[in-house]
Amino acid sequence: MNFLVVLILAVVLLAIAFAGFAINILIKKGGKFPNTHISSNKYLQDQGISCAQSYDKMEQQKARKQIKFDRLNIDTLRGNSAE
Repeated sequence: MNFLVVLILAVVLLAIAFAGFAINILIKKGGKFPNTHISSNKYLQDQGISCAQSYDKMEQQKARKQIKFDRLNIDTLRGNSAE
């Protein structure tokens, strides 16, 4: 019986919290969810800190530009040029 009361209380509290978030978004002018991504934080940008996923994506693009896949073979990967 005690478990059921606690469960119902938790569900009611969560419902109130979600309703509060929804009302906050509806009332705010131009209301939308805040962007919490690291790249949108100006303080972190000033410190030179960026998102690891974004940084990885940029580094992969750089690596793709450096490797010419049309002439790639096993020997060039090992460092032994067959040309």
